[in-house]
Amino acid sequence: MRTRADIECWLTDMDGVLVHDNRPVPGAAALLAQWRDAGIPFLVLTNNPIFTPRDLSARLARSGLDVPEERIWTSALATAEFLRSQQPGGTAFVIGEAGLTTALHEAGYIMTETQPDYVVVGETRQYSFEAITQAIRFIDAGARFIITNPDATGPTPAGVVPATGSFAALITHATGKQPYVVGKPNPMMFRSAMNRIGAHSENTGMIGDRMDTDIIAGIEAGLHTVLVRTGISDDAEVARYPFRPDEILDSVADLLSDEPEMSEFPELL
Repeated sequence: MRTRADIECWLTDMDGVLVHDNRPVPGAAALLAQWRDAGIPFLVLTNNPIFTPRDLSARLARSGLDVPEERIWTSALATAEFLRSQQPGGTAFVIGEAGLTTALHEAGYIMTETQPDYVVVGETRQYSFEAITQAIRFIDAGARFIITNPDATGPTPAGVVPATGSFAALITHATGKQPYVVGKPNPMMFRSAMNRIGAHSENTGMIGDRMDTDIIAGIEAGLHTVLVRTGISDDAEVARYPFRPDEILDSVADLLSDEPEMSEFPELL
């Protein structure tokens, strides 16, 4: 049976695992340093497609975490990689921010408002009726429908706001076409991340704070899964699901120890 001792590469979620409300989670900086010093390949993953890896690296640095941009993998990058594998040099009508458009440009895609091969919808602060109408018309005309992530809402200091999944549902209702979702919980995002660092599922671990995205996708990708309690999941949340992570820890600080510290959940095992 695979244990943490078998893990040679790591994927980790960002918000709720390494940072919380723009503050570093205790132990996060030390864990990142431990991986760097040991030469352990790792990537920090996020479903947020708004920002480029450079933006996110700067944000993490302001929180006291040293994560080079090449160690960050977003749903925008995963989407661009997927489209490049499906139709190299294609065209797309894009609803999204710089994180998505930059990734698509770097993948060789052309942004267009004329007969696109794909309609790609990601997170943005500027959803407009005109853009959504265009997306609907392009999909009706035969463009394939892709979204970066399924999140229905996103957090802001003022409260939740509608996100990619909500606007995708509107487009689906108007067209009758379901989108292909690239980001978590699609395990494809993890597989593309592993390809990026030359990792294999048999020796890769995934650290997350959400059962419905991080853990289920990690299980389906064949990874060693670690749930931390520093995000949105608590014991009651874990009990709601029919699947279980390999480990449940209080925080990433527990990964600094030599021996795995499995949580005791006799009623869940």
